[in-house]
Amino acid sequence: MDDSPNTSSPLTAHPLTRAVLEIDEYASGLGWDQPARLFALVNTAQLRVEEPQLAEQLGPDPADHDASALTPVEQDSLPPHTALDEFLGTIAWPNAVTGCALTVERLMLPPSAEESVPEELGGAELNNWVAEHPDRQEVRMTVAVLRDGTRDSAVRLRSKDATTEVLTGERLVPGLADALAATFEE
Repeated sequence: MDDSPNTSSPLTAHPLTRAVLEIDEYASGLGWDQPARLFALVNTAQLRVEEPQLAEQLGPDPADHDASALTPVEQDSLPPHTALDEFLGTIAWPNAVTGCALTVERLMLPPSAEESVPEELGGAELNNWVAEHPDRQEVRMTVAVLRDGTRDSAVRLRSKDATTEVLTGERLVPGLADALAATFEE
């Protein structure tokens, strides 16, 4: 992650929303056509205590503003040629991790186009059909969950690639949020 504090994302009420927007902004700075990226979310105040050498990189002390602030910590690259759902099924987080987030790029269709998907298509054929559809949209989704079940997400369309155009909300990508929440189940 960038060593400087994120000043381009708007201040929001919930620490998870701020973390999601910080990750979205980071991913945006890397450009499009990037692999999926996984992040651990840790309590910033706790991280300052346990890793004081990181305090300068973390920016101003959040205790002055919000003791529940979260710091995203990017994890190692996801293994190539492994399905995302299979990979997420292998994750177990240590107790110090408050939550996790994933940013991933996908093609999406509007609801009107989804109704026209041929029923016989599946797997690679379906992917090819979506990739060739004239109404497809390239999106980057950043989804985060906390251990307590709190969720948030951001969706950025490639065709509207601007910070002011990012959509946020708890229920934008429910399937991916469910898969991330499952990484905290014992």
